[in-house]
Amino acid sequence: MALTGVPALTSSASAASLKDGRWCNPAQGHFPAGGSYGAPRGAYAHAGQDVSNPTGTAVYAAAAGTVIRRGTNVLSGRTGNGLVISHGGGLYTYYGHLSVFRVSLNATVAAGQRIADMGATGNVTGPHLHFETHSGALGSTTNPVPYLAARGVDLGGGWPAIDAGAGGATVKAVQYLVTQRGTALVADGDYGSVSVNAVKKFQSSRGLVADGQVGPKTWPSLVYSLQQGSSGAHVSGLQVVLNKHSAGLLVDGGFGPVVESAVRTYQSVNRLVVDGQAGPKTWEALVG
Repeated sequence: MALTGVPALTSSASAASLKDGRWCNPAQGHFPAGGSYGAPRGAYAHAGQDVSNPTGTAVYAAAAGTVIRRGTNVLSGRTGNGLVISHGGGLYTYYGHLSVFRVSLNATVAAGQRIADMGATGNVTGPHLHFETHSGALGSTTNPVPYLAARGVDLGGGWPAIDAGAGGATVKAVQYLVTQRGTALVADGDYGSVSVNAVKKFQSSRGLVADGQVGPKTWPSLVYSLQQGSSGAHVSGLQVVLNKHSAGLLVDGGFGPVVESAVRTYQSVNRLVVDGQAGPKTWEALVG
């Protein structure tokens, strides 16, 4: 299904690498026993991956697209409140057992936008997100864990990986962080040769493999622990990834009360320690 105004998740930039920044983690949580893709469900196999956390935990769009189904039992065999997002190019994601919808039917959504809250509607034993990826056609499911991993995303939580050619808010955050580390970059969201070379320089300075990939080894060295009163490009990077998750902040590089409130809100709805400080765990969730 082609989408008007929403590019399909295929491009020349992603031809070399699928880790192009277009996908993100739909929810923070853990994998419950028996909730994996392919696990037996009576006469059928489990069509997605469960991610557990309390009711009210935020659920985000895994990629940009359009909400094509919203309601109860929106796919055959799936119970409770659910959403289907079409991403173009025959790609779809499904989000099930939701407690609250935060987008309307036919809404155009961005990657990382809050679309719903985790819940326990339908046939469940406890609150969780049932997340599915469909490739080729709606109904043609694939294991979402390796599917997202191939796109640089650790489903449920973890540092992402982005390669040369990536784009978007997470790339802007990298550019702001690298600028704060001493190499001025234009925060244009384009992970091109200038930015890649700056990351390689940073990696080399930290004794990391200088491959230009911003992944689980590089992120912890790149981010800063920030709190109210901090200011600079690193705060702009924080504001950008908070905005990716629907915070609506002015990107001005100042960590004032409004930013602290946004951090606290994000931490609360993602079941992180609510201290108003952007430490490694909060950064990991935000950029993931």
